[in-house]
Amino acid sequence: MEVQLANLWEETAVAPPVCPPLDRNVSTDVLVIGAGYLGLSAALHLAEAGVETVVVDAEAPGWGASGRNGGQIIPGLKYDPAELESMFGHERGKRLWQFAGRTADVVFDLIDRHKLNCGARRSAWIQGVHSHAAAERSKRRAADWQSRGAAVEYLDQSRAAKISGTSIYVGAFADYRAGALQPLSFARELARAALAAGARIHGKTRIITLERDGAGWRALCQNGKKLSARRVILATNAYSDKLVPGVSQSIVAANSLQIATAPLPPSVRSTILPNGEVLSDTRRIIRYWRLDDDGRLLMGGRGPYREPRPLSDWSHLMRDVRVLFPALCDVPFTHRWGGRVAIHTDYLPHLHRLRHGLTIAVGCQGRGIGWQTAMGAELARMQMRQDYVPVLPVSPIAPITFHHLKAMGVTATIAMYRVLDRFGFT
Repeated sequence: MEVQLANLWEETAVAPPVCPPLDRNVSTDVLVIGAGYLGLSAALHLAEAGVETVVVDAEAPGWGASGRNGGQIIPGLKYDPAELESMFGHERGKRLWQFAGRTADVVFDLIDRHKLNCGARRSAWIQGVHSHAAAERSKRRAADWQSRGAAVEYLDQSRAAKISGTSIYVGAFADYRAGALQPLSFARELARAALAAGARIHGKTRIITLERDGAGWRALCQNGKKLSARRVILATNAYSDKLVPGVSQSIVAANSLQIATAPLPPSVRSTILPNGEVLSDTRRIIRYWRLDDDGRLLMGGRGPYREPRPLSDWSHLMRDVRVLFPALCDVPFTHRWGGRVAIHTDYLPHLHRLRHGLTIAVGCQGRGIGWQTAMGAELARMQMRQDYVPVLPVSPIAPITFHHLKAMGVTATIAMYRVLDRFGFT
């Protein structure tokens, strides 16, 4: 069976809402640039509050990472509560970890409230621990969150193997606040809910210039149409271009690739994440996997910095499946796809607020579904209350030094991290 260069989510998603290109000049209160989870959530919350909102995207809602990720709803951030309190101070750190710990709840509350058809289910996130050194950190993570009332625990090697379906992990961190969904369906359903609330969404509408215009902003679209807005939210994340200087240079837009198998035989399906769990691991170059509703195994991991094209770019994922699950040696692969994710050098999401009403949120560090959805509501609150203090501190845009060498640097870093992972260094 040929492995298609195709996104499985596009074949199984709900139908997209009608979001025609902008065909006339428009004025609005808030302009949202980017129709992924962040922009759509912001638009939905603004429209529900009666704020006139227009969303534009160069492609279609969910075209970017929102429609290409693994569909794992993971709460929290890369850093644990005690670390966040140390980094940001007790008060702000506490507010930040409480916000991050509730992001999955925000997603499921939206799904319930708007009856979003996206195959959502509550299930545990299992973080497989790849080394004994990493196990100590995972045990501290479990203890830290448990002391703050979170439904998490550390699993020993035998329980980790029983859930993951492989014996390679020395243990696992289990977070029972998590879940899974069909990621492109979720984006499309968020768009549908935002439209129903009164927002306007225009796909295939690329903005080529964004400039100050008196007390507001003026955007020029590639088709010549103009948008005027009092305030602007930039929600393009890893797909940011040169529209706002410095944003694309402040991140590493790395490729995250995925492959899918044909539906697994029932006898094998029941041995891998048997209760619908989702999994990623503690390696620097992570692997992540889950089963979809048809019983396909979806395996993901990092890819080359350039745009991936040949089948060989996915070969490491196919090899991982065969090594981790020998029983799948005869199950064919059917799909391969990828998308870009925004990574900051400090492994934190960033929030920027420029003068005169331009707000930018970038980065989610592997927690995109929950974090971006919750952060969209946070951006909406910032537009509605000028005195609102957001959960993330506002920081200046900080381009990465020697960013023009990023492709070479990412390639070298991935090679080094693979060696460290092989020898079990944390």
